Amino acid sequence: MAGHDSGSILVFAQFQSAVDEGFWHRLSSLKLNKLGIDESPIPITGYYAPCSHPQVSNNLTLLAQSLPSESNEQSSTAATSRGNRNRCPIRGILYNTNTIESFHTLDKKSLLRAEAKKIWDDIHTGRAVEDSALLSRFLLISFADLKKWNFHYWFAFPVLVLDPPATLVDLMPASQYFSLEEAESVSAACNEWRNSSLTADVPFFLVSTDPNSHATVKHLKDWETCQSNGHKLLFGFYDPCHLPHNPGWPLRNYLALICVRWNLKSVRFLCYRESRGFADLGSSLVGEALITVPPGWRDHQSLPNAVGWEHNKGRQVPRSISLAKSMDPTRLAISAADLNLKLMRWRALPSLNLNALSSIKCLLLGAGTLGCQVARMLMAWGVRKITLLDSGRVAMSNPLRQSLYTLDDCLNGGEFKATAAVKSLTRIFPAVDAEGVVMAIPMPGHPVSSQEEDSVLEDCRRLHDLIDSHDAVFLLTDTRESRWLPTLLCANTNKITITAALGFDSFLVMRHGAGPFVSSHDFKVEAANALSAVENIAQADKVERQRLGCYFCNDVVAPIDSTANRTLDQQCTVTRPGLAPIASALAVELLVGILHHPQGIYAEGEVANSLTSESSEQPLGVLPHQIRGSLSQFSQMALVGHSSNSCTACCSTVVSEYRERGMEFIIQAINHPTYLEDLTGLTELMRSASSFKLDWDNETDPDEDDYVDI
Repeated sequence: MAGHDSGSILVFAQFQSAVDEGFWHRLSSLKLNKLGIDESPIPITGYYAPCSHPQVSNNLTLLAQSLPSESNEQSSTAATSRGNRNRCPIRGILYNTNTIESFHTLDKKSLLRAEAKKIWDDIHTGRAVEDSALLSRFLLISFADLKKWNFHYWFAFPVLVLDPPATLVDLMPASQYFSLEEAESVSAACNEWRNSSLTADVPFFLVSTDPNSHATVKHLKDWETCQSNGHKLLFGFYDPCHLPHNPGWPLRNYLALICVRWNLKSVRFLCYRESRGFADLGSSLVGEALITVPPGWRDHQSLPNAVGWEHNKGRQVPRSISLAKSMDPTRLAISAADLNLKLMRWRALPSLNLNALSSIKCLLLGAGTLGCQVARMLMAWGVRKITLLDSGRVAMSNPLRQSLYTLDDCLNGGEFKATAAVKSLTRIFPAVDAEGVVMAIPMPGHPVSSQEEDSVLEDCRRLHDLIDSHDAVFLLTDTRESRWLPTLLCANTNKITITAALGFDSFLVMRHGAGPFVSSHDFKVEAANALSAVENIAQADKVERQRLGCYFCNDVVAPIDSTANRTLDQQCTVTRPGLAPIASALAVELLVGILHHPQGIYAEGEVANSLTSESSEQPLGVLPHQIRGSLSQFSQMALVGHSSNSCTACCSTVVSEYRERGMEFIIQAINHPTYLEDLTGLTELMRSASSFKLDWDNETDPDEDDYVDI
């Protein structure tokens, strides 16, 4: 009897759990992207197989596929492929709480009893006979600390308690129980059962041996047939336990089924185990147990007691695991960076489009005070592709105000800002796709010699290609004239363009309107309006008439050299230190607003005190055209300015001239300060304004003689 005294209580080896790291990653993703604060129970699937090692039991394993996919919250059991001999599925339920306090205060007794009732119902209704996998279930409660990547969890494997308990008559290796002929036949029958895709993962079965030592393996629903033919009958099950003197946990509910359905008082069972993928009767066990039908078990409504919470080092306490140390630092950084954004979607901003943010390509012209701050804000919003363009080097005065640089970047003449900024961004967040471009922007009012012309034209072409390959452009340079060419190129390609400019204690942040050539088709695609063809044309005309202005639309002169003949304080950007972070943050918020507005770049300018029904329904609120702020007054206002037909950067005349003449037009605008004014009609406008001079000297006051000098 292999070390057991006849009449001793049958002792079972409890199931043990093993959770693959992929399960926790899938749960984290599901929690952040789909579930949010929903604590509803989640159907999951665990897997186990017969013991296949003489010294190690098989655990109930949870894998990434144990959870439903993010696109389908229905039970993962339905999607589980059947017939895998190494993955016998067990239905489970997951309760994932939002706080550690909720995890500890869960009513564990009630949860366990609820799962035991499912087993009890399946036994009484006969479903467990038709599908024997229903005899085994499990329960998992958990709390996922997604900030620290700590997971607290506790498994339960509910079993119905026989009272009085089953007593053991004998227990021995199966090789000792069967004759040589029977052993060969039983091994062959079990191997055939395990190799069939129809039965490989059916964990409970009958082993029938006829008087000629021929064995067959049958489903539980064939019990009555097997009972009547007089064959030797064993109740077999896949035993995950390796112990030589104890059957595994699944036998407990198996005995409950036998007791309730067939009213047997003596049960001979087979603990089926394997070695190298084949039946191993040397490690498999055959035993006989005596069971007494407990009072009330015939009554379906009388639910017996249940046990099953997993022990942790001999104690009934939860387990915990930390994945922070095992995770790749870059992967961990990505998860942590996305955490705040995904949490926004739980309650505050369910419509937040993280894909739009992570996929947009942003070009930052200027890597100074504004450029550094804008780059940081973009990364905080989940933008991953950032290109910085600047021709300057890091000076000793820069690190205090320009947050991406340190003293090391200033040494040996200073590193190029574009290069140093990219290195800093990568140190801050290794997953960012950052690129630095060292290049000066050609500017009107800064004439070039014939020797420099080829180099300047190459810079113009390079800038054109950069703007064309990005989705949004930030104008963050120090001078007004350096913004002219990017503004023109963005108007030509209809790119999202955002300007931030600083004074000593004031700032301007604005989004440029769409380009001057907006077709009805473009408007339909970009604004996603389901208008008729006639309505599209009318709407496009309206957009052209009410197109929002650019940075230059209010100017009555062309941009010129603003740095010549200036003192040091006029050459440097002298501003209050708090100004740049404010303006930079607003610039990035404008971009996010554009990306979430149904009309995108074509959205009208809005102000807070004139909310339209459309703007008030937008997830991020109003989308202004320009924001002007003053630190001296601690105030800011949202303004709207429409495009000018005489704008030197974005009007249809200038854009058409650029499209027709290309780089020849750019060189002429750079070398001849009045060319843009003549082209757009500003020269004539100023001449007309001058003709309205009023000659106050020729007017006399009729009462002037009545005054007396004192």
